[in-house]
Amino acid sequence: MKYMFLICVDGSIKLTEEQRAKAPGDGIAWATEMDGRGLRLDGNGLQPTCDATTVRVRSGEVLLADGPFAETKEHVAGFDLMDCADLDEAIEAAAKHPCAAFGAIEIRPLWQP
Repeated sequence: MKYMFLICVDGSIKLTEEQRAKAPGDGIAWATEMDGRGLRLDGNGLQPTCDATTVRVRSGEVLLADGPFAETKEHVAGFDLMDCADLDEAIEAAAKHPCAAFGAIEIRPLWQP
């Protein structure tokens, strides 16, 4: 089953120097492990929310807004597309993600028609 991991972080959280130094290496190690297990199909980080553009169409008019689609402390900072046997395996993989220690990993199954 394919799952999208939405990597969510709170931009107001200040990481310690140790956490900041460790996080990129841990992320690479996590991706390498998941790639090796054949679970991770794709993934990447996202530019900050200040670089986002939100598009809406209302009454035929295209409306653009700078920034994220909603006011929230947590924002999507990246994603990983995973192919796991079941939700239990997806949870196990998400729990190992380094951002789970200070943010959240939202696991969403892909739509199956």
